[in-house]
Amino acid sequence: MNKKLLSGSFWMSFGSIISRVLGVVYLIPWLMMIGSAQNIDAAQALFNTAYTPYALFISLGTAGFPSAIARRVSTYNNQGHYDESKRLFRFTFILMIISGIICGILMYALAPLIAASSPVVSKSSAILAVRMVVPAIIIIPSMSILRGWFQGNQDLKPFGISQLIEQFVRVLFILAVTYFVIEVLKMNFIVGVQLSVFAAFIGEIASYLYLLRYYHQHKNDNFPLDNNLPTAKSINHQKLALTIAMESLPFLLIGAGTTIMQLIDQFFFKQIMEGPLHLSSVVTQTTFTMFSANPAKITTVVISLALSIPETSLPLLAAEQGNGPAAVRKTLLQNLNYLLYILLPAVIILYTIAYEVYLVFFSPSHIGSSFLQANLIQSLLVALTINGLTIMQALHNSKQAVKYLVIGLVVKLVFQYPLVFWMQGMGAIIATDIAFLVVATLVYTNLQHAYHLDYRQMAPIFIVNIIFALIILAMHQLANLVLIPDGKVLAFLEAGIFGGLAIMLYIILSDMLGASRRIFGCNIISQLRTILLR
Repeated sequence: MNKKLLSGSFWMSFGSIISRVLGVVYLIPWLMMIGSAQNIDAAQALFNTAYTPYALFISLGTAGFPSAIARRVSTYNNQGHYDESKRLFRFTFILMIISGIICGILMYALAPLIAASSPVVSKSSAILAVRMVVPAIIIIPSMSILRGWFQGNQDLKPFGISQLIEQFVRVLFILAVTYFVIEVLKMNFIVGVQLSVFAAFIGEIASYLYLLRYYHQHKNDNFPLDNNLPTAKSINHQKLALTIAMESLPFLLIGAGTTIMQLIDQFFFKQIMEGPLHLSSVVTQTTFTMFSANPAKITTVVISLALSIPETSLPLLAAEQGNGPAAVRKTLLQNLNYLLYILLPAVIILYTIAYEVYLVFFSPSHIGSSFLQANLIQSLLVALTINGLTIMQALHNSKQAVKYLVIGLVVKLVFQYPLVFWMQGMGAIIATDIAFLVVATLVYTNLQHAYHLDYRQMAPIFIVNIIFALIILAMHQLANLVLIPDGKVLAFLEAGIFGGLAIMLYIILSDMLGASRRIFGCNIISQLRTILLR
């Protein structure tokens, strides 16, 4: 791998990981400024009301174009058709500007409907919050094409750094504007939340400026200066854009699957709670915040970080298809081993210290921590499902993947009403669990039949994690006999110390029971010792 690509891969991974960590850590000071537990519930519900449809509109606005453009640009460059590569970039860049404007107008127009259907107390506050993300929706599609252009030229550094800049500026703006509004101007916290939603646009502007500057500095770096280049056939970019859009639809639907599940909760939960159950808007808002908005901040990071590890094997799958089912089978099992090796202990540790984690970020609540535990279990199903659907796409089976996802969405809709009516917030979580369980079962059964996978080969990971779970649950029960934290500082210290010890225990167990050697070909402790003694 050349130095440029290696450096770019580092910056892309670093930017992605740090961005996700920043996206959670800022919550601690931000929510402290928001104030009481009731204010925090209202703030989180309002924030989520804007951000969940925002995520869906971003998917619609880009529609898989960046990665598709990256592939086309890379292909043209390899063929020496550099002028065609540039023309394609300019055409799609303009197309994405138009797409952003259309999505922004739609979001602005639909804001009253989104606010009226969402579990918030104040409809007018929610309308303004939703409209605060419209500027961000307008500019992000064209910015994503810039990132796709760099990716196609195998220059991943600006991709990663721009992510880091975007999140850093966004978080800085959120904290600064919230402090100024609440502490200096003594205004209502709702104003602080609405401006915090607007921070997405501020972060994107900073990222956009960096990308444009980098583009103008390096736009000719990848292209030879002579004019004796192969001549490309004249390409109809309008027809090509339509083709790319059709190719991108499955990727769009799969990528938006989790967001659509969240939108079902956002749009139907209120109607059930305040309709047949006759509960107040305050109770609805508080319950929604505790079962959906709050846990999502934690579980999203867990899922993203867990999936970032096995994703490295996904590009190999398409290439391995030419080497026969045995090669694909080996890569598939490796992918699943990597995913479970990271995901299972992360969920077990966070499940065990859910009360402390919830207290650090939000407020002391046994109900809130039980919702977090339920969402952590759900994150296992979500990560496995997303991973499986992505595998099917890598193996050129997108139609079947989309079919399975649609079945899952139908299952979610079918179970939503009876389970929410019966168990309110926990019912919504279980409805989502059933939906993802159905999809995951369909996906991995399909892969098993197609490539004769023997899932028993993953038994060592499950054995290690069952033993690990029993030990740390017992350890936590003993720790609670001595101390139950009642403040954020104590909760943070206990969570940090306990989490660190639990990770060390997991590595020791996986080495002792042979899971590490089976998956990575070496014992982790021996490898770390070798690195440290060099």
